[in-house]
Amino acid sequence: MREMAWSAVARTFNMPAIDVGALRRRGPLAVGIGCASVATTSLWRSSSSSLRSKPLACLSISTDASIKQAVQTDKAPAALGPYSQAIKANNLVFVSGVLGLIPETGKFISDNVEDQTEQVLKNMGEILKASGASYSSVVKTTIMLADLKDFKKVNEIYAKYFHAPAPARSTYQVAALPLDARIEIECIAAL
Repeated sequence: MREMAWSAVARTFNMPAIDVGALRRRGPLAVGIGCASVATTSLWRSSSSSLRSKPLACLSISTDASIKQAVQTDKAPAALGPYSQAIKANNLVFVSGVLGLIPETGKFISDNVEDQTEQVLKNMGEILKASGASYSSVVKTTIMLADLKDFKKVNEIYAKYFHAPAPARSTYQVAALPLDARIEIECIAAL
């Protein structure tokens, strides 16, 4: 019955047929539709320990709005538009782009990139804390700079907040940032 059900699903999504019976004999298998994910602990067994497969982790993603929770704190600047400071979903925190604004005044701490970077990271820390995360749980950051020549200055300050293993990161020079900021950083953290 399970093989027939899988075949129907496979045909619906134009996926190749899989001999589920053969897979079941080789090891435990979990299949999810939505993100089309597959996880297994030992799909291909071997007598040699060096050839045994390692367990796979699977992240399932849901579109159910009830699992999406907005994060808001007064200790960081309010969102400048119709978006949240951060969203918690699927054991992850997605922090929106953060600027170097002083939360109480809504003004930049200064015009230089060093001060703005420090304030951005302080603001980000408050948002992470409000979500139950921290700098050490950040897995990915994206930095947007008004001038890529500021890259070295930003790195020196960034390194004070993100210790090894540092998160994965992308850095871009952009044409403009909101309120003529010098830097904006967004991140994703694991809970």
